Amino acid sequence: MSNAIEDRLNELGITLPDAAAPAANYVPFVKQGNTLYVSGQISNGPDGLIKGKLGDGMTAEDGARAARHCALSLLAQVRAACDGDLTRLKQVVKLTGFVNSTVDFTDQPKVINGCSDFMVELLGDTGRHARSAVSAASLPLGVAVEIEGIFEIA
Repeated sequence: MSNAIEDRLNELGITLPDAAAPAANYVPFVKQGNTLYVSGQISNGPDGLIKGKLGDGMTAEDGARAARHCALSLLAQVRAACDGDLTRLKQVVKLTGFVNSTVDFTDQPKVINGCSDFMVELLGDTGRHARSAVSAASLPLGVAVEIEGIFEIA
């Protein structure tokens, strides 16, 4: 059976990371009927955690790259929740993005676009979603971005 999402990832030269284990007393995802709730995924790239504060040494573009890595981690959790079968992903419903930023930084939406744009690039209309993008005074482990998601699955 063809997997259009996996095929598209291959076209883009992207390999999803393994789904991260929880770092505290929570589960990485919860399935409720056809709704999948994925816990916040922190910005973590191939070289480790992407740390920093937007507006203090990090630009919106830097943050968007960090958010794109959150998108990969979200999809890795979706794949794990769907027993390795991304064809079960029917819709990205909602993303909530948290940006570690200074009080005067106001480009949180541009940062979270790194995740949103990737979801649409990869999934087309299936990747279009409702969204929130908010500032945080700090995030776990000093990361720049954390994003949680709600997905419809089969």
